[in-house]
Amino acid sequence: MRLATWNVNSVTARLPRLLEWLADTKPDVVALQEIKTTTEGFPADAVAELGYETAAHGDGRWNGVALLSRVGLADVTRGLVDQPGFPDPEPRAIGATCGGVRIWSVYVPNGREPSNPHYLYKLEWLKALRATVAAELGHGSFVVTGDFNVAPTDRDVWDPAVFVDSTHVTPPEREALASLREEGLVDVFPRPLKYDYPFTYWDYRAGAFPKNLGMRIDLFYADAALAASVTDAYVDREARKGKGPSDHAPVVVDVGS
Repeated sequence: MRLATWNVNSVTARLPRLLEWLADTKPDVVALQEIKTTTEGFPADAVAELGYETAAHGDGRWNGVALLSRVGLADVTRGLVDQPGFPDPEPRAIGATCGGVRIWSVYVPNGREPSNPHYLYKLEWLKALRATVAAELGHGSFVVTGDFNVAPTDRDVWDPAVFVDSTHVTPPEREALASLREEGLVDVFPRPLKYDYPFTYWDYRAGAFPKNLGMRIDLFYADAALAASVTDAYVDREARKGKGPSDHAPVVVDVGS
């Protein structure tokens, strides 16, 4: 089975690229983030032509998540256990069972800056994610994947000195990720190809992508048994190239039968 995650930064703006990528890469299940459309406005008919069912969760603003599956899509859950809001709960998490795998697509709040109330919201949101993971782990294959807006270690940013006193790298954020792993999840690490380290996000500005000034914030966490069955995992840098890309690249993970 081929699983993938991709922050598309507007499914409407990126639809031609998404359809081409789906046709070329042929993932069985795709977790999307930052769809920037309503649940009803998601282009489900377009992806259905490629054999995908859709479960979307969006309000048309800067967030929104979705799951696409061509191996079945059941038991859809929108939102986390006791999910906090800012001030109201946002569409940032969706779960479903696809081909025997319980998979969540998550778009963790950015946090803005440590002194901003949005940062505390981010930490509370991660607590709700942990509660959801704890409630569902142990009942079969499980994956939580998406844009976590946290770089797990200093190696996951191109220059740690640049990020001092910034979000994405603070100890409380990293501790929240560590607590997820303590529930029984494994960080499925992409294999570097051209570059020594597999970043997943590069700012649009200052030539960050060709200079590889990136971050690894799009993560794939799986239960131990599923992680042990992974046969390949990579960042699809090609999808970040060309005209009008997302600022994130997809992460693709192949698992055995």
